[in-house]
Amino acid sequence: MRQFKIIVEKHPDGYVAYPLGLKGVVVGQGDTYEEALADVKSAIRFHIESFGEEVLEVEPPVLEAFVAEALI
Repeated sequence: MRQFKIIVEKHPDGYVAYPLGLKGVVVGQGDTYEEALADVKSAIRFHIESFGEEVLEVEPPVLEAFVAEALI
């Protein structure tokens, strides 16, 4: 088991989720937060099974993630 930081975005037509600190592109989606999270977890497992443990070897690792807004 490995823990991932996952970003979940709410859009007008549903939710999109993606992990941080993983090589490659992995995205999940759903009509609810829970569906998007379940979908991205399944996609992460499939990604690791398809491409191997090398996708986990990201340096430096993501320690924290923040969301900020800026008026520019």
